[in-house]
Amino acid sequence: MPAKGAETVTVTDRVPGTSDLQQVAVSVRAVSRSYASRRGRVAALEDVWLHVSPGEVVAVVGPSGCGKTTLLELICGLQAPDCGTVEAGPAALMPQQDLLLPWASVIDNAGLALRAAGMSRPAARKVVAPWLERFGLAEFKSARPAALSGGMRQRVSFLRTLLSGKPVLALDEPFAALDAITRAEMQGWFGHVLAAQPRTVVLVTHDVEEAVVLADRVAVMAPRPGRMIAEIDVDLPRPRRRTDASVATLRAQALRALGMQL
Repeated sequence: MPAKGAETVTVTDRVPGTSDLQQVAVSVRAVSRSYASRRGRVAALEDVWLHVSPGEVVAVVGPSGCGKTTLLELICGLQAPDCGTVEAGPAALMPQQDLLLPWASVIDNAGLALRAAGMSRPAARKVVAPWLERFGLAEFKSARPAALSGGMRQRVSFLRTLLSGKPVLALDEPFAALDAITRAEMQGWFGHVLAAQPRTVVLVTHDVEEAVVLADRVAVMAPRPGRMIAEIDVDLPRPRRRTDASVATLRAQALRALGMQL
């Protein structure tokens, strides 16, 4: 849902192609997915259920190898389940690595989805330019990715995902590669952007605190084969800080669901 009580980025434009959020949700019902390996079939997901309401931010946490990335790819239509059903509005995947084109400028990297949709380069640049200002990247519009910090690269990657016009965002560990200080800054920035441009978001993270800070709800997955074992409502005002006592309480609840000793 839109962030409440947060300082917001001033954004008045609609992203091209964005549909009415009231018509968008994610529904995963009784989904299983397995893969072939030298040792036979490996079950990645088993009887997974997840519903994300329109405009809601849901963080999915769980141990490595429990199928979190597979779940995002199913939501985005990049894979099909072996059984069960997945229903979602048009979705854009932001992978763990920024995957910026090293030879392209910031403005052209950010407008890549627009170009892929058939927009000309001048038209795409015209759309992207005001967004670079809002994302704090205007002075770097002609820079190549190698000249950017990790946080700036992630901003470009997120802007590219946002400008895809998809009402559902599937974010796979978007801040995992950043140092602790930059990561905290990006978490705050991310909350401000979603306050101004709400989306239905499924966010995968290994960081339980990050999940509590950013999400409306935390879905906890078991080890492989992945399945949902707990859901935790995060009914806290925004902005949230890692040091808040209420954040620590919910973090502890999620860790207990993961079977971790406190």
